[in-house]
Amino acid sequence: MKRSILFLAAALAAPPATASPRTETAILAGGCFWGMETVFEHVKGVTNVVSGYAGGNAADANYDRVSSEGTTHAEAVKITYDPSQISYAQLLQIYFTVAHDPTQVDRQGPDVGHSYRSAIFPQNQQQAVFAKAFIARLNAAHVYKAAIATRIESGRFYPAEAYHQDFARRHPDYPYIVVNDRPKVAALHQKFPAFFKA
Repeated sequence: MKRSILFLAAALAAPPATASPRTETAILAGGCFWGMETVFEHVKGVTNVVSGYAGGNAADANYDRVSSEGTTHAEAVKITYDPSQISYAQLLQIYFTVAHDPTQVDRQGPDVGHSYRSAIFPQNQQQAVFAKAFIARLNAAHVYKAAIATRIESGRFYPAEAYHQDFARRHPDYPYIVVNDRPKVAALHQKFPAFFKA
């Protein structure tokens, strides 16, 4: 990366963290939801992360259908967070820096297909405007050698099957987790120490 995402995010008029006791939701897609989930479970201010499917219909929101690439869903995570501890802008910094590679089109690492695309599903107009501006800034600053592939989409979120939830935490030595997801958590710890929780 030529320039810091942290610098660019600071330049944007980010929605400030608020002192009111409430939670907000972000829905992000970026490859296998196991990795996205385990990264955001280690972020201070995040109170819950659910793996699931976004951008498709309820009838086929299940792993068999989505993994066959026969639906319009993306594997995604629903992040519940406390905006008095972490802002939407800071979640996007983590998303673009360590959670996935936003320049990949319909793939992340060994996973290939439309369900593994990079996409943001804004939960309100403020998130939509901010996400669009964030991506525009990243592209304008040439932070990556390739253009950002992340799309801004709409659609409901459907939780994945129970066996997918907290997968990395329950199976820390599973080969896929060791190779693909542990390095993301290590990168989170290194690049965002103030937001890291064990």
